Amino acid sequence: MASDPFSLDGKTIYVAGHKGMVGSALVRRLAGEGCELLTRERAELDLTDGPRVRAFMTTHRPDAVVLAAAKVGGILANASAPATFLAQNLAIQQAVINAAFEAGVRRLVFVSSSAVYPRNAPQPMAEDALLTGPLEPTHEGYAIAKIAGMKLCSALRTQHGADYFAVTPTNLYGPKDNFDPQSSHVVAGMLRRAHEAKLSGSASLTIWGSGSPRREFLHVDDCADAIVHLLKAYSGEGHLNIGTGEDLTIGDLAERVAACVGFSGEIVTDPSKPDGPPRKLLNVDRLRATGWRPKIALTDGLSATYEWFLRAAASGGSGTGQHAVA
Repeated sequence: MASDPFSLDGKTIYVAGHKGMVGSALVRRLAGEGCELLTRERAELDLTDGPRVRAFMTTHRPDAVVLAAAKVGGILANASAPATFLAQNLAIQQAVINAAFEAGVRRLVFVSSSAVYPRNAPQPMAEDALLTGPLEPTHEGYAIAKIAGMKLCSALRTQHGADYFAVTPTNLYGPKDNFDPQSSHVVAGMLRRAHEAKLSGSASLTIWGSGSPRREFLHVDDCADAIVHLLKAYSGEGHLNIGTGEDLTIGDLAERVAACVGFSGEIVTDPSKPDGPPRKLLNVDRLRATGWRPKIALTDGLSATYEWFLRAAASGGSGTGQHAVA
């Protein structure tokens, strides 16, 4: 599974999506690698614009690319705008991956998502579960786009020998997460609702669904560390899962979030809202075989994320970090 080590020292690494949660974590992590970071603001480079991306890549010719840019959101956002999620992600992936190949970029890591696995995939979900069953309907458009990006990397490797591969992180949380109540993922949304319930003196905190689905959560700084580790040390035909290998129920998560925030009221479920898949846990055996392990415990990560949220709000912002499309 491993290739000859790819030293980042002196290399130029383009991080696409450097303002987003994953991209900004990658920038923090790569700062100590002795490499030159290449980034562009969305206003400078629209990653859905194929000709402009091609010109950028041809001009700068980075040694490696990490494609972390994406249009992302939670259950409500995905279910409400499937065409938007499908079209924008396809456009970004097509533009960046093909431009990188045409410019002779040596290595590329495409950041996919565990949403690509079938709704009822055997748990924990191994890499070979891909395309073995129907997807979760609430995020099907997003998942199809991500699968297409993964397959494009694989096809370029098969046809042209390109050293491109994909990683599939589990549910992520951390600094610069999206805390908007209409489009957030579960951890950020729950932290914000618990915070607001505490401030208002509410007697209860309502969580979506039954509280019984099981989910796995990984701090984004651990995810970035894993991606950099693989960028330097891995090359293979298939994609790799990135996760902790451990999960808990949404109800249990709510208890931990409440404790982190200092909310002491009752946690109430709302079964009228969708649960999503009954369980999502990644098999991380292939990742562990490369020698990588996560470092940030969930309790510590939740506390750090809540502190970031409070600092963002106190600094005059809304406390809503947005995932960057570019």
